[in-house]
Amino acid sequence: MAAVEPNTLEPNTLLDSYRYGFSALNPQSVASKSFKTYLFGYPIAHSLAPLVQSTLFKELSVPWTYTLFESLSAADFLSKLKAADCIGSAITMPHKVTFVQHVDDLTHEARAIGAINTVFLRRGADGSTRYIGTNTDCIGVREAFLQNIPGIRAQSEGRPALIVGGGGACRAAVYSLWRWMGSSRIYLVNRLESEVHAIIAHFGTVPGFAGDLVHVPTIEAAAELETPMLVVGCVPDLPPKERGETLARDVALTFLRRPEKGHVLEMAYHPNPITAFYLLARQNGWNVLPGTEAMIYQGIAQQSLWMEKPSDEFPVPEAREVIKQALKVTHENTDGL
Repeated sequence: MAAVEPNTLEPNTLLDSYRYGFSALNPQSVASKSFKTYLFGYPIAHSLAPLVQSTLFKELSVPWTYTLFESLSAADFLSKLKAADCIGSAITMPHKVTFVQHVDDLTHEARAIGAINTVFLRRGADGSTRYIGTNTDCIGVREAFLQNIPGIRAQSEGRPALIVGGGGACRAAVYSLWRWMGSSRIYLVNRLESEVHAIIAHFGTVPGFAGDLVHVPTIEAAAELETPMLVVGCVPDLPPKERGETLARDVALTFLRRPEKGHVLEMAYHPNPITAFYLLARQNGWNVLPGTEAMIYQGIAQQSLWMEKPSDEFPVPEAREVIKQALKVTHENTDGL
């Protein structure tokens, strides 16, 4: 596993992709060919990704398609991915980890996080097609903060951060906060201690990772720690039922109720981005960003890699609007969308 580079601010994801091969397109390909892209996972009927991706294609006058492909079979997916008219794919649960073995190479983000959510194509020196796995979820976290909060990097540099949750989104958030946001320590709060220990153990195996991951298991432990500047919520929007879920919420509230405030990214957004955690944070005076922002920017990173187009050329306002309409979110119930 190649060592990752710490705290590199806003790297050029597209430019970096050419270290894995040459362009898979010619100058006429984007506008003239009807390439296909997919979202592969199961179950995924509820996904908003086709709406967002199709909107981006339409606004850029690109005749490409993005289609849901529900299956648990790797063979089913690989037949689609390796068809001549496929230019790339998004990968979601339950395949983010297992599909690492089906690509030719992994970006440093994918290696460090241990999962992929995107496959893009590049050409080898011999003209062969190379399938590269990457993880743009971490880019979504980074860009949600950078694009919505002016000067956020100066605020977060050298300050601790907090992640609530212990799943795949947590790992992407750990990488993003450490590599790009300059977090000095990253507190981990979760219902299951075993998941936190697994995350700490995983990043301990990543060459070059120098982040300070701190498990915060109790309210008393939280009381001894500095207030975080950035918080990322990575749990579903469900009422706490088990003791571990209630404790994790109360530990997070210990930080949120302090007089010092910062910024929260609430990753849960379906079926409603205004989650219980979103409201708790806002009611306690924190600036809160909805998870739809991370979803948009991770999707733009995917399209940038597929179309080989700079990310700043993508129509973010139009993507925000279609999500707002799809989720029936109005200006009255959120200032963040």
